[in-house]
Amino acid sequence: MDIPKGKLIAIGGNEDKGTYPNPRSKRKYYLDFFELGILKRFLQEIPTKKPKIEVITTASMIPEEVGERYLSAFGILGVEDVGLMHIRTEEDALVPDYLARLKKADGVMFSGGDQSRITRMFLNTQLLEVLRHRYWHEDFVIAGTSAGAMAMSRVMIKGGSATESLLRGAVKIGDGLDLISGVIIDTHFVIRGRFGRLLEAVVTHPKTIGVGLGEDTGILLTEGHLIETIGSNLVVIADGHHVQYTNVHEIEKGRPLSIDNMVMHVLAKGNLYDFSSRRFYQSHEAYQQAQLQEVK
Repeated sequence: MDIPKGKLIAIGGNEDKGTYPNPRSKRKYYLDFFELGILKRFLQEIPTKKPKIEVITTASMIPEEVGERYLSAFGILGVEDVGLMHIRTEEDALVPDYLARLKKADGVMFSGGDQSRITRMFLNTQLLEVLRHRYWHEDFVIAGTSAGAMAMSRVMIKGGSATESLLRGAVKIGDGLDLISGVIIDTHFVIRGRFGRLLEAVVTHPKTIGVGLGEDTGILLTEGHLIETIGSNLVVIADGHHVQYTNVHEIEKGRPLSIDNMVMHVLAKGNLYDFSSRRFYQSHEAYQQAQLQEVK
């Protein structure tokens, strides 16, 4: 089985990028935040001390403002070489300078916004070819928050009302960047109540695994199949491989869905889940022990 050398970090949204503390801030809290912060973890996974980062703001309707926030955040974390890619049109995606910069970057961050904007600008482009090639063949880290996380999978949730989910047709599906297959990612999972939305997406695509990312929480994907929960909230896994029955393909649009035997897991910080074996692990140590037992 081919194993990608790179890593993916999918963030659920509202990640606390960090701002300068106000006069009432306690310094201990300020330091603890960066010890635990997702952006710092992103930097730790890049195998160079002085990384070159590119922030792609395509999903956002306020790219300049979002870009400045990332420049500030990475600056606080001591990273000076950060570029902004305000790719707003299909023509922008053809600019040679952007392609050259992606080839030199050590890590890429996709901002939040509208995931359909990302796929509209990047699908069938050399930019995406470079991202895929570097992810598969180099120690390259691709991160995305909110829309940037949702766009990573082959099957992508484009939209849909959380309040109307579990009614057939409430979830809109499209093609993602295909950095990972067999998985569907949803974000802002807890606050926006997207549990039903993820279940509908999974049963509509048999034998897939849904990943619901809470706010200020993400997953680190290594070797293309092992995820670790990072951040302060939780991750919900919906495994559709064991579904015995669903009426999703039998009922009319707007009618309630029925689902038999959806397997669920809830992961907190430090928990692991293996997409290949579809097994939950309490920690890296538990995972390593399981691997040793399989060898024996």
